[in-house]
Amino acid sequence: MRSGSLWPRGGLWRHADFLKLWSAETVSQVGSQVTGLALPLVAIITLHVSAFQVALLGVVEFAPFVLVSLPAGVWVDRLPRRPILIIGDLGRAALLASVPIAYAFDVLTIWQLYVVGFVFGVLTVFFDVAYQSYLPSLVPRENLIEGNSKLEISRSAAQLGGPALAGGLIEVLTAPVAVLVDAVSFIGSGLFVLGIRKREELPKRASRRSPFEGMRAELSEGLRYVLGQRYLRWIAASTATFNFFGSVMSAILLVYLVRTVGLSPGTIGLILAVGNIGYLVGAVVSGRTARLIGVGPTIVLGSALGAAALLVPIAPESNAIPFLIAYSALIGLGLPLYNITQVSFRQAITPERLQGRMNSVMRFIVWGVIPIGTLLGGAIASTIDLRAAIWIGAIGSALAFLPVLLSPVRTLREMPEPVVEPLPSQAAAAGGELAPTHPVREEV
Repeated sequence: MRSGSLWPRGGLWRHADFLKLWSAETVSQVGSQVTGLALPLVAIITLHVSAFQVALLGVVEFAPFVLVSLPAGVWVDRLPRRPILIIGDLGRAALLASVPIAYAFDVLTIWQLYVVGFVFGVLTVFFDVAYQSYLPSLVPRENLIEGNSKLEISRSAAQLGGPALAGGLIEVLTAPVAVLVDAVSFIGSGLFVLGIRKREELPKRASRRSPFEGMRAELSEGLRYVLGQRYLRWIAASTATFNFFGSVMSAILLVYLVRTVGLSPGTIGLILAVGNIGYLVGAVVSGRTARLIGVGPTIVLGSALGAAALLVPIAPESNAIPFLIAYSALIGLGLPLYNITQVSFRQAITPERLQGRMNSVMRFIVWGVIPIGTLLGGAIASTIDLRAAIWIGAIGSALAFLPVLLSPVRTLREMPEPVVEPLPSQAAAAGGELAPTHPVREEV
């Protein structure tokens, strides 16, 4: 048997630069699972801070996704994306490494964790926007779904195995030292990106005296493009609706499952694991599904599976587990069908010079509603009851498919050609995105 004969031959399996990007994202995803558990545990176990201070750490980590997403899109469109990815990886490695170093010298404080969490979030915003904008310049347009599918498989695999790895490392090494493992993973990710050889071709742009010159005009152009494009505005509406009502539900879902349904933590963990398996299956079959029934119908189908959220409030308390397992599996299946296909479509249709702003505007819209939904869910549960919040979140999630069903999105069969100019009128003529309890749509 010839050497290397077992390696798959088709598609992107022979695309060396994509394989490096895929490897970088896989290593980074696994490492991030460690930090997602280790950093809060540093605050809880090592620093013994209050529950409010721990919650504030989560707010600080999420804040950059709201505060800097839009300007990040402008800078990603102005600059080469590959160096942004490398700086994002190595910068996050340095930030995380500061935690065990401070711990070793007995100078670690919650304030350092706040700074690390916030700057880490800023770098993650730039990395995520650049990474989604870089893929279309790295692989052919017809391979975008395959590329996004492979990247989502890595994400789902990390979600399946990452928490167990994180827990074991924290048990053996302590939480501060476990953070160092993630720092090393980001160094590895940066080295993989550094190894990408394809030269990135950027459109010519006007020279500027300062990084902030022309920022307002370019932000406005990105907003006009997304909101004026007859496909993207409906995808944004569907994703934001799902994320908003999903956040209403997820804000109190664990409390509902424990106090109303009476489930143990072990049972809840098993239900969530089923959802991760469903996510992995969805990531594997998304490309085939889009080829079989079309791009638009796959987006609608993935969105319509959000109706599985209704299984939570209708589940009888005496026999809730089968309903909850079905909910977790169907939601898990629908998310990658929707995310992979619509993200690939967005990348395919958007002009190269607008990729960063398109991704940042979409992320600002669809993630900006999450804290609002979370606050509303907590308010409804506190003023009415838990089941009312679950019902409202479930009904809203079930109806989130309507914007894509009732729009031109449903008619798409194949990936359209990208527009030449980014004006909404021209885009329309050319055309015609876990949270562990209730995952969000893309982002992606």
